[in-house]
Amino acid sequence: MNDFSDAVRKSLREQGKSLRGTAKALHYDVSYLSRALNGKQAPSPELIQALNEYLGLSLEVESATPHDDEMDAWELARRVQASDVGSTTLERLERTFDDLAMAYPKSDPEDLLRKVRKHSAYVLKLLDAKKTLSEHRRLLVIGGWLSLLGATVHIDLMQDDAATARLETAATLAREAGYLEIEAWCYETEAWRVLTDGDYVRAAELSRAAQEIAPAGTSAMIQATAQEGRAHARLGNASETYSAIERVQDMSAVLGIPDTPEHHYRYDPAKSLSYTATTLAWLGDSAAEPYAREVIKRLSPSDDVTKWPRRVASANIDLALVLLKENRLDEACDSAQKAILSGRVVPSNHWRALEVVKAVEARQLPESADLREAYQTLKAIEQ
Repeated sequence: MNDFSDAVRKSLREQGKSLRGTAKALHYDVSYLSRALNGKQAPSPELIQALNEYLGLSLEVESATPHDDEMDAWELARRVQASDVGSTTLERLERTFDDLAMAYPKSDPEDLLRKVRKHSAYVLKLLDAKKTLSEHRRLLVIGGWLSLLGATVHIDLMQDDAATARLETAATLAREAGYLEIEAWCYETEAWRVLTDGDYVRAAELSRAAQEIAPAGTSAMIQATAQEGRAHARLGNASETYSAIERVQDMSAVLGIPDTPEHHYRYDPAKSLSYTATTLAWLGDSAAEPYAREVIKRLSPSDDVTKWPRRVASANIDLALVLLKENRLDEACDSAQKAILSGRVVPSNHWRALEVVKAVEARQLPESADLREAYQTLKAIEQ
């Protein structure tokens, strides 16, 4: 093991290649690569082969002799084998996934799901094709991301069985590829699902599990922390909620603004603003109002409203909850009406709109009938 690690590190130095750059080029998590080269975790056969290909080596973990005539012959034969996949196809699939993830905030869920299915089927076909080990791993990663996105859309549509199957597939592919961020997102996504079902304790547990495996500083780590904060807010755990909000704000500030903030799996500071509004509103903290109004102000007057229609709808629901608590009833009903009539409240979030409708009805406000009618229309459209 030491001979292998020493040889790889020496080759990296001689070729002027960094650990992070190597991890990115091979599509491995940098923390996993670091552990493998520091003797803290045994490298997988796929990683060994990928490093051999990348650095032009012929190493084995259990062999003290770096070169072997027989294995050199096999290595030469393997390298000259043609691939039926190729980097061009893989790059196109990676770009396609990014396009789908960027379309998620504004797309019709059914339309998006059809595209996810089509490209997932293509990945499945390529897994049976002749390819290098490096190409195989890239396919696993692409398949993992597509399965994760598909699961998210199924949850939005409240298709539980399909969501479960796709989440399990995404997690399996992530483990096979050694890609911790996808696995962390799987836990976070399941946390969101159980939270919408009302199991707040389980949501907090799953969120913490996601944080334990998410690479530091990644979007998965930030979103998992945010999800834990939401769960604590629903449970009324104020100190834990405020702690999560602070951690999310600190991490998102360091992360900076991504080139594609609309990408569902790339956290951006503006998302932190929306998250804070929702979390404080659920906790019953009036401090949610300025956050919700800021989200609406930033997005509504510009073209951004077409990029973030769901975010604006959620902010109006958050605002309605806070205004109801403060007995500003006309404003609350107006905000709720805007959210419901926007048509951008996906089925998995209907409960949030219904929460406001029931609160208005409990106060026997004259606007309750119109609000209930709008909600029932929303439900009918989605069915």
